[in-house]
Amino acid sequence: MNKYNRLEVGDRIRLKRNVLGLTQEELAEKIDRVPKYCADIERGQCGMSIETMLAFSSVLNMSLDYMLLGKSSDSDIQEQTDEATALLKMLETCSPKKRKYALELLKIYFKSFDSEQ
Repeated sequence: MNKYNRLEVGDRIRLKRNVLGLTQEELAEKIDRVPKYCADIERGQCGMSIETMLAFSSVLNMSLDYMLLGKSSDSDIQEQTDEATALLKMLETCSPKKRKYALELLKIYFKSFDSEQ
């Protein structure tokens, strides 16, 4: 039986937010909530409305199955693995300085892309 665990949901949201390079403040702005609420969600101290779940899912590009229950489809996992492997191969040959710049450029790119939507 699948069980909803607020602590685990919060951990998955925090991890994905960090992977995307977002602060709690930035995420809160994107889902139209206050930062303290996002912090409480990430700590598992409160639940969420369906609207908030959908907002997190959309902004973090995370399926509700994965966010709420930790379940991913095989195609989701394979696609993420392929993308991560390609990125890691590209970064393997870079100096630490180039990797740092690449990360900063990706953050800028994602922020500019988000502002277009």
